[in-house]
Amino acid sequence: MGVTPNTAEVIDAPPAHQAYANAPELRREMHQVLALGAERAGRQVRPVSGPSVDATAAERAWLLRRAALMDRMALDDPGPGPVGAAARTAEELVLHDRRHPGLVAGPHRPDAITLDPSRRPYVRQEYAAWTAAGRPGT
Repeated sequence: MGVTPNTAEVIDAPPAHQAYANAPELRREMHQVLALGAERAGRQVRPVSGPSVDATAAERAWLLRRAALMDRMALDDPGPGPVGAAARTAEELVLHDRRHPGLVAGPHRPDAITLDPSRRPYVRQEYAAWTAAGRPGT
C-alpha cells in the first residue's frame, strides 16, 4: 500500500502473486531480459519479424521487465543484495515514467505510491497493467 502525497488517499498495489501471475518462469525471464538489454546496448540485433516498436516504449518495457524480475528475485531471496537491486531498478522505472507519463499503464502515477520507498509496489502495479494491456513495447 502507498499514500498519495497530496491527499493521503490509500492506494492498493496488486500483491506480488497477482501482479506476476502471468509472468514467465524466472530463468526464462532472466534470459529474455538479458537479451533485451543486449539489443538495447547494440550487442545483439533485434529480430526484424513483426511490427516496428517505438524506442521509448521498448526502453520502458525493458526497464519494467528488469524491475519486475529483480522484485521477483528479491521475493525469493529477501537479503540486502536482491532487495537493493529491486529498489534500484524500480527507481529507474519511476524516473523513466516521470519523463514519459503517457507510458504509465496503471491507475497511479510513479510518485503516488510512497509508503514503500523501494517503489516495488509501483513495479507490481505497472507489470500487472502492462500484462493486461498485451505487453506493449515488446
